[in-house]
Amino acid sequence: MMDLFLQTLANALIQSGTYALASSGLALAVGVLHIVNFAHGEFLMVGAFVAYWLSVLAGIDPIVSLVPAGAVMFAASGVIYQASIRRVLLAPELNALLLTFGIGITLQNLAVLVFGATPRVVHTAYQLTAVTLGPVSVGVAPLITLIVSVALLAGMYAVLYRTGVGKSIRAVAQNRTGAHLVGLDVDRIYLLTFGIASALAAIAGAMVLVRIGASPHMGFGFVLKAFAIIVMAGLGNLTGVLWASLVLATAEAFVRTYVPGGGGAAEAVFFLLIFFTLVWRSWRTA
Repeated sequence: MMDLFLQTLANALIQSGTYALASSGLALAVGVLHIVNFAHGEFLMVGAFVAYWLSVLAGIDPIVSLVPAGAVMFAASGVIYQASIRRVLLAPELNALLLTFGIGITLQNLAVLVFGATPRVVHTAYQLTAVTLGPVSVGVAPLITLIVSVALLAGMYAVLYRTGVGKSIRAVAQNRTGAHLVGLDVDRIYLLTFGIASALAAIAGAMVLVRIGASPHMGFGFVLKAFAIIVMAGLGNLTGVLWASLVLATAEAFVRTYVPGGGGAAEAVFFLLIFFTLVWRSWRTA
């Protein structure tokens, strides 16, 4: 019984790394640009397909391909920002919601037209191997994705809190007008932030490819879970994303393991977490 409990915790920890990586980009967009990017899941999907085709056509390991996947999405997000996002930043929030939702639907349907609806998977030697630590057994592929996720998140936090660029990003997030008055190029900071957030989503997509594959419809589920995570953490709270990701991954893992037929129910856990979070916050402020 204890062995099963520890294995479930290990599975949750592994999954939380991918959730945190995917959610951090969304939290960054919310915190700095003050928009909820509903196309974020499709950016993750694009990253997964870039990594897939690099693996198939060029023989690049999916883990290594996260770098070009992130670079491709960083560049593409610049075009998306200049063509559309920047035009609704000062508009009512509903405009940005509808715009990003439309971008997401467009990318999803383009992926279906180009790649087909059939999920794609990659095969590597390390996908079939595992590391055993006492009663806990962890696949090498999930373990690698966790290590990469932690390293990338640590790098992102270092940039945000230890560099001049990070200070500029945080200044714009706190007060757009004040940042402009002291000479910061606010539009350029927004462009950079949107690019970083999009690249993080694409990198998370490459991580997901290694574990479960790529599909044109994969983004929607991830953006819903990422939204649940940033709601629990507090909109724009990057630090809170870490513990919120662990809470969601743990809840899903325990439902999947201990609830009969919990495989399907685990996918709905994030709805309950959003509900209880909002109720709790309403109760606190009442």
